[in-house]
Amino acid sequence: MGWLFLGLAIVMELLGTVSMKLSESFTRTVPSVLLFVFYGFSFTALNFALGYMEVSVVYAVWSGVGIVLIALAGFVVFGERLSLASIGWIAVIVIGVVGLSASHRGH
Repeated sequence: MGWLFLGLAIVMELLGTVSMKLSESFTRTVPSVLLFVFYGFSFTALNFALGYMEVSVVYAVWSGVGIVLIALAGFVVFGERLSLASIGWIAVIVIGVVGLSASHRGH
């Protein structure tokens, strides 16, 4: 159940950050409101995930996967550039998240 809440927290964080970009520094009302709604849901789901899992795993996975998804959203949705070096460092984040998650399975 913890992984389900963590996955939901990650998706909501992604939507919150995309809404933040779309809010254009709080000049657009709907995305500005949505960023708070999505982040509220994200932190709520994160809190529930912590009821099932260790904080070190929850926060590392939430932030690491969030970073990767936001980088991909920036590239796909907003046309932002991803250099080869950026892709390499994103791969390091993915390796770290997978390694940390695998090392805590079964605990």
